Amino acid sequence: MKVLLINGSPHPNGTTFASLNEIANTLNNEGIETEIITVGNKKISGCMACRGCTKTGKCVQTDDVVNEIIEKINDADGLVVGSPVYYASINGTLKCLLDRVFYSKTSFAFKPACAVACARRAGTTATLDIINKYFLISNMPIVSSCYWNMVHGSNAEDTKKDEEGLQTMRTLGKNMAWLIKSIKVAKDNGVKTPQLEDKIKTNFIK
Repeated sequence: MKVLLINGSPHPNGTTFASLNEIANTLNNEGIETEIITVGNKKISGCMACRGCTKTGKCVQTDDVVNEIIEKINDADGLVVGSPVYYASINGTLKCLLDRVFYSKTSFAFKPACAVACARRAGTTATLDIINKYFLISNMPIVSSCYWNMVHGSNAEDTKKDEEGLQTMRTLGKNMAWLIKSIKVAKDNGVKTPQLEDKIKTNFIK
């Protein structure tokens, strides 16, 4: 069993990494393998809505890590996406990545997922809301914790002083481990995932 953790910050060892690392250590203690990959320092363009991915399940753009991330999510049993707060929203590079990954027509259905937001002060709940919407539209169970999934601090050292935030991260890791293990037990005992219907698309004029 493995969980992929995406660090949306451009700082590979900053506040977002410190938060994700707390989750990763908890998952490791629960016997689940983890990988943290930093994307905020990559050159990632936005989605062009060309629909080329509908034929291949991959993005036609070849910059940096998007298709690599798609493969890693496919191979993982769970997903954690962490972002610093920029103007009460998620990091721009992370937004470009998630738009392309989740538009790739690859199904991540029934993989547990959660969002993590890191800020000096405010904007965390709006950031969580934006990230969670990718999971909500993709049939992915969202993992909760004992508080909203946020940690505060201006740098990694500050983050390590946020005892409540770190406890929230550890609880998040334990809850994700429990859910992943529960899903595995269910599959091993013949419980099948829900059969998804063919997608029905409508708009407001027809």
